[in-house]
Amino acid sequence: MNKYWLYVLFSALFEVFWVAGLKHADNLFEWSLTIIAIIITFILLPISAKYLHVGTLYTVFAGLGTAGTVLVEIMVFGEPFNLLKVVLIGILLIGVIGLKQVSNEPSDTKGAA
Repeated sequence: MNKYWLYVLFSALFEVFWVAGLKHADNLFEWSLTIIAIIITFILLPISAKYLHVGTLYTVFAGLGTAGTVLVEIMVFGEPFNLLKVVLIGILLIGVIGLKQVSNEPSDTKGAA
């Protein structure tokens, strides 16, 4: 996995933080963390888009962000557990992982910093 895929993973992780922050932030500190997470996401994702196929990149980013957000809502914020929802997230993650595996991205991008 090259560093640009790591940027995508970190972007998805920070997306989970800021999406949760948009719903649950109650004070200036929490809103500040939400804004920082948004900024980090929108710095890392465009950098990755310069070196990876945008269709695959965005699908992986959106899938991981969606799955992470739903899981955080269940585990951290007490949203009711729904087995069907968790099964569908599992299917989504299988699709995201499969799409990444069949992506023909080079392991080391030439000319990348």
